[in-house]
Amino acid sequence: MSTLKKRMVQEFTDIKVLLRNIPSITVTVFILSVVCANLMANKELCNIGYLALDCGFAFSWLMFLCMDVICKRYGPKASIEVSVIALLVNLCVCGLFFLLSLTPGKWGEFYSFELDSVNTALNNTFGGAWYVVLGSGLAFLTSSVVNALLNNSLGKKLKKNNFIAFAFRSYISTMIAQFVDNFIFATVVSKIFFGWNWTQVIICSLIGAGCELLAEILFSGFGWKVVKSWDKDNVGNEYFSYMDEKRA
Repeated sequence: MSTLKKRMVQEFTDIKVLLRNIPSITVTVFILSVVCANLMANKELCNIGYLALDCGFAFSWLMFLCMDVICKRYGPKASIEVSVIALLVNLCVCGLFFLLSLTPGKWGEFYSFELDSVNTALNNTFGGAWYVVLGSGLAFLTSSVVNALLNNSLGKKLKKNNFIAFAFRSYISTMIAQFVDNFIFATVVSKIFFGWNWTQVIICSLIGAGCELLAEILFSGFGWKVVKSWDKDNVGNEYFSYMDEKRA
């Protein structure tokens, strides 16, 4: 067996053990938040000057809170691996939505208005545009890596294991990673396809990251309670033992 194939088999085994040890509700909420954020990004939440937010904002902060909780308990590698899984599921959902949008059937709302434009609009919304899917996927993957590595790096510098330490590492990593996410998406999609200038890209990325950080701050206490409950119940011990044996 080649070295590359052995590495792939090992990584697949690592992921299987990891998914057996992370509570399923956490993985489910994480994946749903990624899929919902991508879908609801099609609807504008507000657009006032440089403050431009889409409805995906309602879910994007939850994605990062899940990543912070997983990173705190299982480490950065685990957080990145679950993020990749969530991204792959999202791409599959987007592909399925696109194929279904090509079917000749009518949407329920068509029968309320009997206008072809309604059917076309819904098909375009759920079918998505390739550059939006590409931009959001690239932004999410990059920001999830940044968030996990930065969160873990900050955690190593902290001596205490309390809510303040959890909040410190989570807030800083989330703010920076959210900016990276917004910046990449705005650059790939908004600047190239919608004609934004660099001022709009940077300011909107900063404001969006700040708003998303505020949302996570409101619910970070819940995230900390989840981490503490996992510690108390020894959740993930099989994964930790497996990784210790692998490193030995």
